[in-house]
Amino acid sequence: MSRDIMRKCGVCLLAAAMTLLAARPATAQQGSRDPHLAYAFPAGCQQGESCEVVVGGQFLEEAAEAYVVGGGVEVEVLKWYRPMTRGEYNNLRMALDEARMKLEEAGSSKRPTSEEIAEAAGISEDQLREMEIYRQREADPKRQPNEQLAEEVTLKISVAKDAEPGKRELRMLTEASMSNPIWIQVGKWPEVRETEPNDVEPDPVINQLPIVVNGQIMPGDADTFSFEAKKGMRLVIQAAAREVIPYLADAVPGWFQAVMSLSDSNGNEVAYSDSFHYRQDPVLYYEVPRDGKYMVQIHDSIYRGREDFVYRITLGELPFVTSIFPLGARVDSDVKVELEGWNLSQDTLDIKMASRRHYRPVQWYSAPQYDGTVIRFPMQVDRLPEVFDEEPNNDLKTSQSVKTRSIINGRIDYPGDQDIYRLEGFGRLVVDVQARRHGSPLDSILSITDAQGKELAYNDDHEDKSQAFLTHHADSHLEAVIPGTGEYFLHVGDAQRNGGKDFIYRLNLRGPQPDYELRVVPSSIIAHAGAVVPITVFALRNDGFAEDIELSLVDPPPEFRLDGGVIPGNAERTRMTLTVPATPPDGPVLLEMEGHARSGKGSSVMLTRPGVPAENMMQAFIWYHLVPVEDWTVIISGKPRATPPFAIIMPDRRVNLVRGGETFLNVNPLVKNLVAKEMRVELDDAPKGVSAEVVTDNLNRFAVKITTAVEEAEPGLRGNLLLRVLKETTPAPTVENPMPKPRRTDYGLLPAIPFEIAQRKSVR
Repeated sequence: MSRDIMRKCGVCLLAAAMTLLAARPATAQQGSRDPHLAYAFPAGCQQGESCEVVVGGQFLEEAAEAYVVGGGVEVEVLKWYRPMTRGEYNNLRMALDEARMKLEEAGSSKRPTSEEIAEAAGISEDQLREMEIYRQREADPKRQPNEQLAEEVTLKISVAKDAEPGKRELRMLTEASMSNPIWIQVGKWPEVRETEPNDVEPDPVINQLPIVVNGQIMPGDADTFSFEAKKGMRLVIQAAAREVIPYLADAVPGWFQAVMSLSDSNGNEVAYSDSFHYRQDPVLYYEVPRDGKYMVQIHDSIYRGREDFVYRITLGELPFVTSIFPLGARVDSDVKVELEGWNLSQDTLDIKMASRRHYRPVQWYSAPQYDGTVIRFPMQVDRLPEVFDEEPNNDLKTSQSVKTRSIINGRIDYPGDQDIYRLEGFGRLVVDVQARRHGSPLDSILSITDAQGKELAYNDDHEDKSQAFLTHHADSHLEAVIPGTGEYFLHVGDAQRNGGKDFIYRLNLRGPQPDYELRVVPSSIIAHAGAVVPITVFALRNDGFAEDIELSLVDPPPEFRLDGGVIPGNAERTRMTLTVPATPPDGPVLLEMEGHARSGKGSSVMLTRPGVPAENMMQAFIWYHLVPVEDWTVIISGKPRATPPFAIIMPDRRVNLVRGGETFLNVNPLVKNLVAKEMRVELDDAPKGVSAEVVTDNLNRFAVKITTAVEEAEPGLRGNLLLRVLKETTPAPTVENPMPKPRRTDYGLLPAIPFEIAQRKSVR
């Protein structure tokens, strides 16, 4: 059941991958048998080391190459493995039974041995071992088989000493497709793996500190590890489970919910964590009171488990930041940043914010620590005046005056605390809390009242679709109109009445600022040379932004073309097409997209935003999340697919469809002797009430007819028609096959055709 592949690749795919891709036609979208990655174990490797990593998933047998984002990492594919299936086991079992019966009927004086039976049946020792593995797996009542985890590929990952630490995206490639990404970690500490059984008797694999322990939780499993600690040590024990695999599509909750505890040598629990604040992965901090042996244990909160319940525990006297204050500052300003946490040798940092000329919404800074660890943290950057909350300000009498065009940096200092601000200004006001999105445990609530306590506006939670990993969108956002007379107050608190030094917020008071973000799906494309590929671009709109967004490729290589690149102002997403070159490039191509839109109707201000590549991940059967990834990667096969034999002649930039009417699109034949009656078209993901067909005449001329129903078609709807072109021929009848079935040739998609549905024509 194993196969040596022994193909090596570096951090890029280079020409070897293209040679493989040329061997077989490729699909542009994720197909039903494209490789799917579910987990990697262990999910990381130390700088300067090599390690074997098992990648589990489905349709991996042909995955002979790997692609890793970033430098300093090389990957060698060693072997593929799939456990025996029920059918394979039954076939071998029947062969053994038949061989045993034949040996017994031959009149042997003694009962045949299992070795003799296997030899007579032609079954190898490897197959016998696989049968035993199958029996053991089937006998485990806790095991829940899953086809998405059925196959394994073993990789050798080699990490350079100077490789940058952190997350990397890993993908597998077959001859014709690319998998979804999974994350592996490049770390600076020694790494070890658990050894089973370790649920009762602790695993002594921790032989030094700091260290990273890699493990997997199986059904009903709990992994326990023992280690020696000295009095006065300030231990940080951090589990990475959801950080390794964000979502499990067929598990509820939709991720591995790790629970971790620490016990002393007498078995007394001295620390426990099932999360860190709102973050799902647990973190423990413990100051060791005496020398001795300690035990850390990890398991799922409801004792689920499977191969993809992968974890990494980092343990030692490690620097760990629990909060940063303030979360941001104004351009061109100097600010002192306070870092709260454990084992920090540098807990304040004087930084200079970017200038207006080099303004970016987020700027990253570094705080080196005593052990060489560099803590990197983001600062939010804005142009508005900034103030800090001044205590006491928790009632109307002590309320702090603030302008309605400013940013407030504050804390909910203790349980039950609230901060109240007297608003100086009037007109339309947007109040936006930035807290949970930037690591604060604050579950904010906002309200605006007048001096008598009458409430003008209130908000608890506001969903930010750009934050794919948040399980609770706890930041508040409200809009209100502040009258020009009277006093009005802004109240900020915690919905659970919690508080503390970590409960930090950044409160943005401003006028409405319509804006948007973009997500591009899929993040990886495998396509034939010259193919037309469907993609979807999502618009995440803020503050009522409702303008059209025009999309374009940023400095694309020759022959890449985007069609239908407009997201209408009333749409949250639009499907469009990407045409790839007819001549394949030498290696993978990293594309970039950006959007351009006016800030409002009649405005001359243009908003340019990047198209962020993303994976559309499913959580627990129902919810989908747009999870950003590093690169938008395109790989083009050297074998071109047959291109459509005709093109649409566009009458204008957009086709106008009339409800209850028919629209005819003229075509331009691209090949000689085209038989019109053999041509077919199908709409891919057709708009409701819209259909398409080829119509012909007796002169071998044809056109594409678009029919728009009155009852179903939505007036004013704009978007793109994606037409698939096919040829249908029926072989001549024969004696053997008097009623032959039609044969279809699929030429793929035509470039996207923009459309708009108008009202029904008036009838005179």
